[in-house]
Parts: sequence; C-alpha cells; structure tokens
Amino acid sequence: MNIRIGISGYGNLGRGVECAIRQNADMELAAVFTRRDPKQVSVLTKTASVCHVSEAAEWKDKIDVMILCGGSATDLPTQTPEFAKLFNVVDSFDTHANIPKHFENVDSAAKESGKVGIISVGWDPGMFSLNRMYASAILPNGRDYTFWGKGVSQGHSDAIRRIEGVKDARQYTIPVETALESVREGKNPALSTREKHTRECYVVLEEGADAAKVEQEIKTMPNYFADYDTTVHFISEEELEREHSGIPHGGFVLRSGKTGWEEENNHLIEYRLKLDSNPEFTASVIVAYARAACRLYREGQTGAKTVFDIPPAYLSAKDGAALRAEML
Repeated sequence: MNIRIGISGYGNLGRGVECAIRQNADMELAAVFTRRDPKQVSVLTKTASVCHVSEAAEWKDKIDVMILCGGSATDLPTQTPEFAKLFNVVDSFDTHANIPKHFENVDSAAKESGKVGIISVGWDPGMFSLNRMYASAILPNGRDYTFWGKGVSQGHSDAIRRIEGVKDARQYTIPVETALESVREGKNPALSTREKHTRECYVVLEEGADAAKVEQEIKTMPNYFADYDTTVHFISEEELEREHSGIPHGGFVLRSGKTGWEEENNHLIEYRLKLDSNPEFTASVIVAYARAACRLYREGQTGAKTVFDIPPAYLSAKDGAALRAEML
C-alpha cells in the first residue's frame, strides 16, 4: 500500500518534497496545505489536492505522514507539535540549540495522540549528525569537526527575511579554508565557532527600511549570526535574482582520532556533501524518513524521534533480504 503524504508549506522545500515523492514508488502526494489562497497555488502533481492549512484536520484519516516545510525560526516550533496531534509528522527543525526543547514539545503531543514525530531531519541536523555519531563511536579518542558551505542556508536566509524591513535575502555560509586544511593535516586544532566559518548576507530592503538597523539586527541575532564574522550587502531585487537565485550548499564532517595501545596511529574520517540544490536534497532525506515514520507507527510506536533513533533499514523501500544481498 502506498504511503499517503501531505505537505504543509509549498515553498522551496515543499516543492522539493513533491519532486522526491515522485521518485519513490511506494509513496503518493495526497494534498498540499498552504496559508495562501489555495486557488493561487499550482502544484505539479495533478492528482494532489491543494487546501488551506485550516482544513488539515479534515484529512486526519487520509494522510499517513505530514511533512512540515515551514521555517525553524517561527513556524516549526508551534506547527510540529500542533500537527503531531493529528498526524505522523516529519520536520527539518534546524536551530541546533533549541532541538532538545523542540523534541520535548513534539514528544508530548505525539504520545498523547498516539502518533510518531521525527524532528530535525535533513543533512545538518540529519546526515551530518549520523556521521558525527558513527565517527565518535568508532574513534572515541578524537575530535569532531563540522564545516558547512560554501552555500545558501535556507534557515538563516529565512531568519533574515523575518526581520522587519527585509523584502528578500540570501545567506551564504563559508568555511575558513585554513581551518579546514589544518584538520585534514591532522593538527587537531581547537577551533572556536568564529574561526571555522564566516557568514555573508545579501539583503533586499523594503522601501524606506533602515539599513543600519537591519544590519545590526542580523549581526546580533542569537543562534544564527551573533557568534560569526558576518558581512551584510544590501543589493537590488534584480541583482539578487540574477546573481543569487540558486540554492547550492554542502559541507564536511570530519573526525580525527587515534588508535593503538600507545595511541600511535592516526585516522581521519571525512564525509562530504556537494549539493546543487539544498532544499531538494533536504527534501529527499525527509521523504526517506517519512517512510520510517510510517513503519514505526504501523508497529505501534509513538512519540518524538530523531535520526539517531531510526534503524537504517527503515529508510529504504527495499526489504531486508534485498538490502543484505545488494548493499551489505
């Protein structure tokens, strides 16, 4: 039986989810839910319904997993617990410092409703989280390093767009190359947040907006920019569209560690992503975890989960026999 998927929010991530569903034969898009006028939203899947988000409760028994495609700054902290009262849910909440509290809120709602909620799914948090965990388990005597970019951060760009006076924005996260190379050379440097990355912002202002105020608000935003060297460029809407319309991203997870009785041998684990489309790759990860959410629910499990809690086999459309024969 196909897994019936709902999408809440039809921006870049929501469209990416729709494309990913098309590549998974065991899934179908049932409906897209939007805060906009549904008549103004055109989706690619002709068999899917487009509904206002206020109608979501009417689909309680028609959707197996609701994928939440809102922003982490203001949408998901309230949306995910609310939707978990009605559906199995998957979100991409990526404010790392607030994940424990978000987990608690979703866990409470999902256990009360008997649903499963998988939070913070994507590539970081998500695939990078798994690689950090695997590497630290394998090399307990070592040090983790994560570098993001160069690329557009959807969450950080969204956070800038929420600032009063901002019409549109793109934010690039850029690794400090000397820091990355020192890790690869086995120097095991102790790096501060500021020493690992810089952030570069391209901002289109609303007419009459105070540029100095907007810049100050960006640079002092906790969890997003306050701990980084941040450069803000104010540009025209035309330049943003011409020069910054793509959404590439990527990054590296590394762990440098030692083994041996006298710790005489050095090892470096490196995992890299190079992405043409940040939202489409993130969406592809989310869709795989939607399959896991459905399987967990059918087994009778409830509550919030993270990528650490999901057996790898639950992500694949292949059964155990096929996985053992083809991939082990």
